[in-house]
Amino acid sequence: MFGKQFVRRRDCLRAGAVSLLGLDLPNWLQLRQLSNARANESAASRPRAKACIFLFMWGGPAHQDTWDMKPNAPKEYRGDFQQIDTNVPGLQICEHLPLLSQRADQLAVIRSMTHDDVDHTQATHYPLTGKPTPRRGAPLAEDWPSIGAVVSRLGRGRGPLPPFVSMMPVVPKGAPRFVEESHGQGAGWLGPVYDPMRIDADGSLPTYKVGDFDLHTDVPESRSNKRRELLGSIDQQLRHLETDVRIEASRSHYDRAFSLLSSRGAVEAFDLSREPAAVRERYGMNVHGQSVLQARRLVEAGVPFVTVFWPNDGITNVSVYWDTHNRNFIDLKTRLCPVTDQAFSALLDDLRDRGMLDETLIVWTGEMGRTPRVGQGVVGGAGAGADGRDHWPSCFTSVLAGGGIKGGVVYGSSDRFAAYPATNPTAPQDLAATIYHCLGVDHELKIKDSLGRPMTICEGTPLHGILA
Repeated sequence: MFGKQFVRRRDCLRAGAVSLLGLDLPNWLQLRQLSNARANESAASRPRAKACIFLFMWGGPAHQDTWDMKPNAPKEYRGDFQQIDTNVPGLQICEHLPLLSQRADQLAVIRSMTHDDVDHTQATHYPLTGKPTPRRGAPLAEDWPSIGAVVSRLGRGRGPLPPFVSMMPVVPKGAPRFVEESHGQGAGWLGPVYDPMRIDADGSLPTYKVGDFDLHTDVPESRSNKRRELLGSIDQQLRHLETDVRIEASRSHYDRAFSLLSSRGAVEAFDLSREPAAVRERYGMNVHGQSVLQARRLVEAGVPFVTVFWPNDGITNVSVYWDTHNRNFIDLKTRLCPVTDQAFSALLDDLRDRGMLDETLIVWTGEMGRTPRVGQGVVGGAGAGADGRDHWPSCFTSVLAGGGIKGGVVYGSSDRFAAYPATNPTAPQDLAATIYHCLGVDHELKIKDSLGRPMTICEGTPLHGILA
């Protein structure tokens, strides 16, 4: 007996295999019990998503100029844009999101997201992990693991492809890449073995290539195999360094690299040139559009979690990413809304046409919103010009679609100035709990930190009002 649960020999063998993934027997039994409970649930209530594409709009989109229009507010609050009807009666969004307006029946719009951190690089930790940053100024290694890292830790995915991929394209001549310093994007204290594979190439360029997955013509397969054997021999000699997480991560990465080299199907998942030109154009022949398409290809090939960071396009040094301290309405109209409208809507259509939408969760969010009044500065922000909005974490919007999500719904609301939640205030940990639920992960599951302490992966509550 173990507790009050009989453990059969076969189950112990399975638990031993699972321990290789970093789960001990009690954790495995917790997962097993959860699995048995879910087997008795009705099919309609079971988690549906096999994968998640997390579209991260770094910089903080102006929620009142996109998803949460305030047409009856004074001009200095409502801004320059007009609202348009969607294909869901009573739901209106920005005029510069016309394609998404006709797909609103697939979307769940959360208009009451809220937290209290005005710092970009700190605030990213909230939506990416569901936790506040451990301490201001802490190194990234002390971060709470991102949702993708937890999914990786739990052994999700199949084949040689990495379980967690981060699309973070480098754009030549772009402004400073603050997103690289942002918290919550990696494995944090779980260790580098669970960090995402990062793709920094620009998919819109004809030279786009993710790594060097081809065996060179002057290196026959037999020689490559000998190289792998040599690495294995060196690995044996380094066993006494087992406690060094960098050694463990390197071993894992080498193993996966050799597996990729031997799997043509896995390599092809990174090859955008295999997509018909019409499909690539539907997503948009720009950095973000092609990153989203790459995410779809990876999910289709078996990667369970892909984060797509909005790139710094380098178009202007006045406003970068969605951080519209100046030129808020110019940039939203010309370089932000049209690109996200095209890529997001293409992703919805493409997943639906491939029969993948019901099993792929899509999350669209930034780390915060923008100030209610145009030109308003806030304490801790970076100020705002006469045509800009400053940082504002007290209220913003997140949008979900796909696996396990009910479409055509609005959850929560903001006040008349889009300044604070009026109903159903939603913390980032609730968003994280919802993502975990859709992926079939118990958000109350405990994993051990570097000191062996059991840590609950998420302390939020799933938003049942948007679950299918």
